[in-house]
Amino acid sequence: MSKNRNLHAAKRAKNDEFYTQRQDIEAELKHYKDHFKGKTVYCNCDDPNVSEFTRYFQRNFERLGLKRLISTCYKNQRADLFSSHDSETAIMLDYRGDLNRNREADPKEIEVTNLKGNGDFRSPESIRLLKQSDIVVTNPPFSLFREYVAQLIEYDKKFVVIGNKNVVTYKEIFPLIKNNKIWVGHTPMSKDLLFDVPEEIAEEMKATKKEGSSYRIIDGVLKGRSQSIWFTNLDHKKRNQPLDLSFRYESMGGGGTTPITTTTMPLRWTRP
Repeated sequence: MSKNRNLHAAKRAKNDEFYTQRQDIEAELKHYKDHFKGKTVYCNCDDPNVSEFTRYFQRNFERLGLKRLISTCYKNQRADLFSSHDSETAIMLDYRGDLNRNREADPKEIEVTNLKGNGDFRSPESIRLLKQSDIVVTNPPFSLFREYVAQLIEYDKKFVVIGNKNVVTYKEIFPLIKNNKIWVGHTPMSKDLLFDVPEEIAEEMKATKKEGSSYRIIDGVLKGRSQSIWFTNLDHKKRNQPLDLSFRYESMGGGGTTPITTTTMPLRWTRP
């Protein structure tokens, strides 16, 4: 049984290796600029070698007025961020801004530390870093979304994260939506997010999945397709837009062809 559990866990971890595209991150996070000033951002499910979340905050550190950026992930495969040798060591990336003013995040400005544990967001090390942060931004493992959000709520953290659309029906998530503790981000729910996937997973998807449903080919590159949306507890303009609701009805004359009255009743409703 233990071996089976390990195999299932490994399969879930493999299937969770979907990397958010730069354009999707930029399109969503631009709506939260005022929230980031003076804050420490924690990307706690992000391999710094491939994470566009980490790169986004490095590139925009001064523009956003950030105080600090921390990135960790589960068992990063490179002990040294700037080398190519493999390792089973989890790492932490710590960036505090463009100290030499050359408008780039240089290796000397990025502190890379080996973690003692495996980098799991539930580990004592990761929780210690979570407590030091103000806003969490990442694409967490979908299979662990319930636990992930529960932890953010427990430690009273602000967040902008990606999850499957179906999580709105989860018994652990729906009450949070109902009680106004979490809501959908700025990107419309109707917009599908595409993700970069590791090469081995891309080959597996080509062999076992249907194009257009599970993946799409964009400029010759396979992109994973997921029914995903942004979730947050940060306010944004779209959330507070008044919705103008109206209906129109006509009262017909005796012959049933000519309207004798037309009434439009406007209703205004603002999201709570």
